[in-house]
Amino acid sequence: MGVPKKRTSKQKRDQRRAANSKYVAVNVSKCPKCNEPIVPHIVCANCGTYRKRAILKVAVD
Repeated sequence: MGVPKKRTSKQKRDQRRAANSKYVAVNVSKCPKCNEPIVPHIVCANCGTYRKRAILKVAVD
């Protein structure tokens, strides 16, 4: 089994670990009915529609 000849510095170690931890922004689209920003493939919380169909009954305040 291979043994390292030199000790890895803290900077190199942390760079290697940080390479796999990238934050990705969530995609946001507009609801076709009410034009509110929504996450794709999720029922709209404002009007209760999904794929132009009424799924939830939303109480009017």
